[in-house]
Amino acid sequence: MTSAANAKRDRIQAADEALLASLGYKQEFKRGERCLYVFGIAFSIIGLLPSIASVLYYAVPNGGPVAMVWGWLVASIFIFLVGLSLAELASAAPTSGGLYFWTYSLCSPRWKAVACWIVGYANTIGSIAGISSIDWGCAIQVMAAANIGNPDFEPTIAQTFGVYAAIISTQAIICSLATPIMARLQGVYVWINIALCVAVLVALPAATPAENMNTARFALGGFANFNGWSDGFAFVLSFMAPLWTICGFDSSVHISEEASNAQTAVPWAIVGAIGISGILGWAINVSLAFCMGTDLETIYNSDQPMAQIFLGSFGSKGTLGVWAFVVLVQYFMGSSMLLAASRQTFAFSRDGALPLSGWLYRMNSFTETPVNTVIFDAVFALVLGLLAFAGDQAINAVFAISVVALYVAYGTPIAARYLGENDFKPGPFNLGIFSIPVALISVLFMALMGIVFMFPTNPTTDAHDMNYTVVVLGGVLLLSLVYYYLPKYGGVHWFTGPIATIEQIIEESDSKQLDA
Repeated sequence: MTSAANAKRDRIQAADEALLASLGYKQEFKRGERCLYVFGIAFSIIGLLPSIASVLYYAVPNGGPVAMVWGWLVASIFIFLVGLSLAELASAAPTSGGLYFWTYSLCSPRWKAVACWIVGYANTIGSIAGISSIDWGCAIQVMAAANIGNPDFEPTIAQTFGVYAAIISTQAIICSLATPIMARLQGVYVWINIALCVAVLVALPAATPAENMNTARFALGGFANFNGWSDGFAFVLSFMAPLWTICGFDSSVHISEEASNAQTAVPWAIVGAIGISGILGWAINVSLAFCMGTDLETIYNSDQPMAQIFLGSFGSKGTLGVWAFVVLVQYFMGSSMLLAASRQTFAFSRDGALPLSGWLYRMNSFTETPVNTVIFDAVFALVLGLLAFAGDQAINAVFAISVVALYVAYGTPIAARYLGENDFKPGPFNLGIFSIPVALISVLFMALMGIVFMFPTNPTTDAHDMNYTVVVLGGVLLLSLVYYYLPKYGGVHWFTGPIATIEQIIEESDSKQLDA
């Protein structure tokens, strides 16, 4: 690297550290050298092809081809608007605390502490549920591969959980590595992810027998409704597929203290990851709709709908070859999600809000990464996976939790920017006059989806088949509020929002308070 390039890098790093200091935090992470790291973690978590495979069972029974093609397109537009609103906030204040930090900064004084607390816990449980849902999907995919190789093999819940535990354990080891290593791995993840998508887009139509190829009328206009809801509501329920797939893009925010030129790199990483995923994911869904045949019930009732589609096109050996890469990319997704979640947990514990914050807020002296928070998040993701033993609907709730909890965390600071008493100063990424309408649409959309995803799979349900999202997520948020208002020991007595870690910032703040 030339001396001019070194000087430019040093100037950018100095600017990043100065901005972080103005937000009250000292530089504790090593800054990555490439913007690809910031984009890569969001794009890797989205995962596209394996993500679509994990949640195809939401789209097939709730609209079929129409939901896959047009439901994806409609939902992607709304998700992009959400991303634009978050990108503005990320550009103004790029810190690992992100969502809860912005909430505290933007809310009115009366509400800022408790709103910050709720958003921090929602972001934490949403991120951990994201790890759990991604890795449970990966375990299901591993078992689907075993079933393809041996059709007589029927995995038990215990066997699947064992694979799930092994996946999370190995990811915890990877995510404890140093930041430069993780930055390079994210680059590898991105290219393998894109290569898999392109390969399937080309190979699937070429390999599909004529009898399984669908007409444009069916692929673009065929509608299926297997669960008993009205067609309109079923179509909205199918949004779970794109919303779960294109989610977790706040991960770029949580590594902003490791990013170079964070005010620009982080917002563009969010927008770029959503935009590319929306377009490429739509193309994948169109390809699947044309190549899936017309027997949608068989696809829906199979252990893994996308694997069933691939079997009809590639045969068992070809499907195993493709499926190996699907599993690999899904594994990368879980690794990236654990990495991002650990940074959010580290930031929240830095401000003393989590139990065991003293233990969690530690940087490993060897790797210079927060190994303790990696372990913490991995263990809680394992605990969430135990819901599988309560039935399919219980473990499926984890997928909904990862969306609904994150939407609580996304929507609150976006709304607070306009409803709270604050002096918001936009960063380099700014929508100008479009900020307010985009934010309004984003918040209303997330609120609507948060309610919709509390509904059960079908209207005639019982205790076994109910949607447990409200139970698990509501329980966690309720317990967090109990902890906040606990007499004598609760957060209401000591939690004051983000805590500055730079002595001069604290001294200046104390001086201003004395002057006042």
